[in-house]
Amino acid sequence: MAIATAPGRSAVAIVRLSGPQAEAIAARLGVSVARCAPRVATRTRLHACDDPTAPLDDALVTRFPAPHSYTGETVIEFATHGGRVVPTAVCAALLHAGARQALPGEFTERAVLAGKLDLLRAEAVADLIDARSTATHRAALTQLDGALSRALDALRAAVIELDALLAYDIDFPEEDGGPVPRARITTACDTLVERLEALLATVPAAVLGRDGVTVVLAGAPNVGKSSLLNALVGERRVIVSDVPGTTRDAVEVLLDHEPWPLRLVDTAGLRETEDPVERLGIEVSERYVASAHVVVVCGETPAALAAAATEIRGRSAAPMIGALTKRDLVTTSYDIADAGSHFAHLVPVSARTGDGQTALLAAITTVMRAQLEERVGVLDTNTPLLTRARHQSAITTARNELLAFRAAWADGALPAPVAASHVRAAAHALEELVGAVDIEDVLAKVFSSFCVGK
Repeated sequence: MAIATAPGRSAVAIVRLSGPQAEAIAARLGVSVARCAPRVATRTRLHACDDPTAPLDDALVTRFPAPHSYTGETVIEFATHGGRVVPTAVCAALLHAGARQALPGEFTERAVLAGKLDLLRAEAVADLIDARSTATHRAALTQLDGALSRALDALRAAVIELDALLAYDIDFPEEDGGPVPRARITTACDTLVERLEALLATVPAAVLGRDGVTVVLAGAPNVGKSSLLNALVGERRVIVSDVPGTTRDAVEVLLDHEPWPLRLVDTAGLRETEDPVERLGIEVSERYVASAHVVVVCGETPAALAAAATEIRGRSAAPMIGALTKRDLVTTSYDIADAGSHFAHLVPVSARTGDGQTALLAAITTVMRAQLEERVGVLDTNTPLLTRARHQSAITTARNELLAFRAAWADGALPAPVAASHVRAAAHALEELVGAVDIEDVLAKVFSSFCVGK
């Protein structure tokens, strides 16, 4: 039993009860199984455990008989009024009636154990809940639909087929015209390695989808970096002041964007200073600039932009976009060509009026695509991504085992039965990934990060 909705003031809260005794426990709170048709919300006056004179709520109750439920067990869902008191009171009554508090992720773990979901789809449920961008939301839905599960099932079947070829060659070498041609086994192994490496190649795109493309706003103090970040994200996330050196540390904000989210970073102004605290902030800025995918150089004049770009170029190889800030305050006519050839794009922008912000985001997108799509590939919504370290580790293990088999098989360094052990190890790595083997430790690790109620 658990509350499945977030705490706080709301119109409705969901309390979920699952298990073989769910109907009996719910009945002690006034739920009539005879009146609650399966999968139909039924208005029910809930009362305290075995005490009809102590009302709890006027709720909607939905019954999902086993095995046609999320967990595979009988599930009762109570849609109570929201807030803190009502759902907590219902939970207390259920505990008194014989239920117990669910552990984090226990409902989904039961779904896995009942065969309703495999482990990869269960992880996708958590990823979907935790998604902070369209990219991670899309990847989680693809995985929840089973795209990665199907790909790994096909790989596992191919590895087992390779193992079967080896077993046949070892046990029946003289049957049906002699041993299996070595080239056939080598080709099958090479094909499997290529398919595993294609999955591993999705890791950089998955990381970008989760963490975002690092876009660092850099430049001299008091040129409008913080105001520009606040304007781009639509809320005040950074203190804005006319005093140079106000920003003492980097501030990160994840902005949902296509094809990848943007991790906008406001940094301390780059300048020489004797202030030890500000110096620490500038050192942080320099580290962010060095690791950026894109640097937006901010300055109020083309000459200031050119000077800042010269300084930044010595610290970063990332493409730079020039942002001529505070354009709403400028009355002087500037020749943008004075900024030089440092920038892939140069955009006049105003944080106050919003002028140029759309053009700046478009410039960031253009530069981002040109730089990253060559390195991580074009995002394909139909291609499953390896979104977790557990996925990457298992696929890497399977690939390495097959490479070890390939090397031993090619030069005959090991007897065939010994070389075949690498193929079986590769199959085991894939089985552990999808949860096809007994892996209580893996289950405990996966579901410990889930929210209670799911």
